[in-house]
Amino acid sequence: MDFGKVDPSELDTIDFTLPPDHPDTTDVLKKGKKKPIIHIGCAKWGRKDWVGKLYPPKTKEADYLSHYARHFNCIELNATYYRMPTVAQVTTWKNKVDNDFKFCPKFVDQITHLRRLKNVKELTDQFLEAIAAFGQNLGPIFLMPHPQMGPKTLDTIQSFIESLPKDVELFVELRHPEWFSKPEAYDAAFSLFKKLKTGSIITDASGRRDCVHMRLTTPEVFIRFVGNGLHPTDYTRINDWVQRMKQWMDQGIEHIWFFMHQHEELHSPELCRYLIPEINKHCGTNIPEIKFINDQGLFG
Repeated sequence: MDFGKVDPSELDTIDFTLPPDHPDTTDVLKKGKKKPIIHIGCAKWGRKDWVGKLYPPKTKEADYLSHYARHFNCIELNATYYRMPTVAQVTTWKNKVDNDFKFCPKFVDQITHLRRLKNVKELTDQFLEAIAAFGQNLGPIFLMPHPQMGPKTLDTIQSFIESLPKDVELFVELRHPEWFSKPEAYDAAFSLFKKLKTGSIITDASGRRDCVHMRLTTPEVFIRFVGNGLHPTDYTRINDWVQRMKQWMDQGIEHIWFFMHQHEELHSPELCRYLIPEINKHCGTNIPEIKFINDQGLFG
C-alpha cells in the first residue's frame, strides 16, 4: 500500500498524535449498547514470504487462505478491487474459512475509478450478486471513491450509496484533500454518512494525517493502519490506537474493524502480533494471539 508513504528519514519528524474525537463521535457512540465485537486482519493472504513464519513450511498457495484464517478473523479483500468477483470464486474462498470469518470486499475499480460511480448499475448488481455468495461470511463493503473525486462529487457519491440495497453494510474512505481542508465539505460529507448510516473509514498513514479524522458516523469503526516496516513509531502509534479503542469501548462502540497494512506487507503479521496482546491487556478482551511457526517471532 503506497498511500501516504514518506521517505523513512521523515518518520521521526511527523506528529503521529491521534487527534481528539469529533463531537459527532461522542454522540454516535452514546447510542451503542452492545458488547463490542473486534475483528483484526490484514489486506492480503497470498504472501509466499509468510510460509515458514505464519504458514507451515511447504504450504501450497491454494491453502494460504485456510492457514490465514486460523490466525485472523477477517480480511480486507482488495482482490475484488482489481477484478470483478464471480460467484464461483467467492464460494471457493468461503469454503476455506470457518463460519465466523469475515470478508470485507472493496468495490471493483470499474465502478469506483473507471466510471467514478456513474452509470454503474449493471456492474454494481454483478458485484453484489457475487459477494452475496459469502453469506454469513460477508462483512462490510469498502467503498473508496476515486481520489480525484472531491467535494463537487458529493451528489454522485450520495446517489450511489442510496442506490444500494438497504441491508448493505458500507464504509467509505475519502481521499481527496479538499474533503478535509474545506470545513463545509467535511461537514456535508460526514453528516450525509451519518444520515445514511454509512460508516466512515479512518486511514492512518504517515503522509496523510488529514485522513485520521476521528469522526465516526455509526457506532462502528473501520481502521486502516499503515505501518512503516517495523519502524519504532509503528509500535507507539499502535499503543495510541489501543488507548483510543479502549476509550471508544467505554463509550459504547459496537464493532471495531482493524486492518493492518505495510507499504511492504511482509511484516503485517508482526504488528498484529504486537497489537492483539496490547488490546487484551488494556481493554479486557481475550482475542486469540498470533502464533508464528517457530513460536518465537519478534516478540516471542
